[in-house]
Amino acid sequence: MSTTVSPLAPKRYPTMPEIAGVRIAAAEAGIKYKGRKDLMVMVFDEGTEVAGVFTRSKCPSAPVELCRQNLPGGRARILVVNSGNANAFTGKRGRESTAVECKAAAAAVGGSESEVFLASTGVIGEPLDAGKFTHLLGDLVKQAQAGAWKDAAQAIMTTDTYPKYLTAKADLDGVEVTINGIAKGAGMIAPDMATMLSFVATDAPIAASALQDLLSKGTNKTFNAVTVDSDTSTSDTLMLFATGKAADRGAPRITDAKDPRLAGFRRALNRLLKQLALQVVRDGEGARKMIEITVTGAKSSRSAKKVALSIANSPLVKTAVAGEDANWGRVVMAVGKAGEPAERDLLSIWFGDFRVAHQGERDPDYSEEAVSSYMKQDDITIRVDLGLGNGKATVWTCDLTKEYVAINGDYRS
Repeated sequence: MSTTVSPLAPKRYPTMPEIAGVRIAAAEAGIKYKGRKDLMVMVFDEGTEVAGVFTRSKCPSAPVELCRQNLPGGRARILVVNSGNANAFTGKRGRESTAVECKAAAAAVGGSESEVFLASTGVIGEPLDAGKFTHLLGDLVKQAQAGAWKDAAQAIMTTDTYPKYLTAKADLDGVEVTINGIAKGAGMIAPDMATMLSFVATDAPIAASALQDLLSKGTNKTFNAVTVDSDTSTSDTLMLFATGKAADRGAPRITDAKDPRLAGFRRALNRLLKQLALQVVRDGEGARKMIEITVTGAKSSRSAKKVALSIANSPLVKTAVAGEDANWGRVVMAVGKAGEPAERDLLSIWFGDFRVAHQGERDPDYSEEAVSSYMKQDDITIRVDLGLGNGKATVWTCDLTKEYVAINGDYRS
């Protein structure tokens, strides 16, 4: 956690409402950090349903494996998250640690071990001593409060410079339901199913199967469309918990993701996921500028996204933006190397509203002065039209600065 807050941080934070059936507590366990909260529990009433998406990394963390093991049961009673240690690439000791943690968490809520979900974030390859904090879980469950969302967001931070938490309302067949979410992430961020850690809860009565469909589809244009440094974490976890308590106020239980009554909820959830994902990008390690990249005119949406990510992940594009240099030649390079259909002489490129390249050469109306002035802004948009079809996609990234190297050069020290 940095002492210098990103200049792209939110200017104001929402007041987080309570969600019936969810209580939260956080503590200083001293796992790595001193004098700050690094352990969080989210306690759910019986009957809470759950969905999740996880990293596609071939080297997943021990907590990711445990979550995958428990997810088919569809029920959750407790989520335990620690920061400072990822419990990844820790072999047998890592699995033993999650087993100890899982048993203690189940005992703390009086539930089944199959209803426990874990997440860890921090250094990879360091064994996690669960004994350092499992004795705290019982008291944390007793102390848990419905309104402690900010505490939860702070407890899961690593190199983040600010906590990330949001709330949304949705209409479910005439009944207002609430969705709250928190996230963490600043580095090792690249789209691959779920990026970093994020936990979302709602009082809507939605069955686990429908929740899973909502979440899986919701990631495509949100968490799977952001990149800070092209590196996918071993610990990527996004989970959605539904307590169903809004049923007490007349909300219908939804069991089918295609139910038309879910339309408003789906929109609200997707907006919340997108805003959480963008907060992660805006806190990219060392970031000074947010970059939105839209590719149109591709052969397909899939092709457009691959081209957009090629641009977003290019260190040369990102360092040009950091230097406030409208070096559109680097965008041409990134389009050309993407391995997707593209025609040099059909290509058009915009920085903001300024078209800088058209029909395979510099735009005749290009003004270096005007574009250079635009590049001084905090939020930069780059648009590329390939001129080949109807495929389009938008992704988000940040610039690449000297601070990124400084943060990651001494991360373990």
